[in-house]
Amino acid sequence: ALSERKMAANAENRKFFVGGNWKMNGSFESIAAIISFLSGGNISPNSEVVVAPPSIYLNHVRQKLPKNVGVAAQNCYKCEKGAFTGEISPEMIRDCECEWVILGHSERRNVFKEASTLVGEKVGYALSCGLKVIACIGEHLSEREAGEMESVLSAQIKDIADHVTDWKRVVSAYEPVWAIGTGKTATPHQAQEAHMFLREWLSENVSVGVAVETRIIYGGSVNGKNCRELAQQKDVDGFLVGGASLKPEFVDIINANE
Repeated sequence: ALSERKMAANAENRKFFVGGNWKMNGSFESIAAIISFLSGGNISPNSEVVVAPPSIYLNHVRQKLPKNVGVAAQNCYKCEKGAFTGEISPEMIRDCECEWVILGHSERRNVFKEASTLVGEKVGYALSCGLKVIACIGEHLSEREAGEMESVLSAQIKDIADHVTDWKRVVSAYEPVWAIGTGKTATPHQAQEAHMFLREWLSENVSVGVAVETRIIYGGSVNGKNCRELAQQKDVDGFLVGGASLKPEFVDIINANE
């Protein structure tokens, strides 16, 4: 187990990270409103902020947002180009001057049936192309209730870790499937418990250095009301926000660590 003292010292070095996953939402009109509240100058310099619009708007959003807000794609494939209808590549994301991609989101895994092994391969390829990755993992309610949370998370993080070449460009997002878009949020205790487990896994299976430096963020019905208590948990290094990232309260969530 990692020593409490070392973990406490390093928590201060992990810059608070808040991602806004717009999912399949947005129009030029609604995006203009989001750009307006993100450009208002109220964002804490102590938080790293990245938003993920639908891919069709990546270039537009990158051109319009101030440089202190990063832009991510919501998904990509594991090669540069080819006969993969409907897919985008890391090279295309970089061509739009965007630096990030979200991979392994529970909706990709569960709605679109992406295998955990594929998620790992995509993480590896995206990193090899110079992108930074928000890599998502999380368990179903049935798995949590059956006492399988740790084995599910271990398998998912291993599939990702097997392909990571540079952990400094990876943010890990814990998103319990039962809390995404349901209005149910993991309690601060549940979130801390899962994040601590993931940090211990990294310590034992990758390295202590990676465990203390990697940011592990929480996703699952985060909003302006619950963000501050969650942010106080010592192993919660920020959030991946869904619906609330489309609203002005996203700025409150970005500043939850202040």
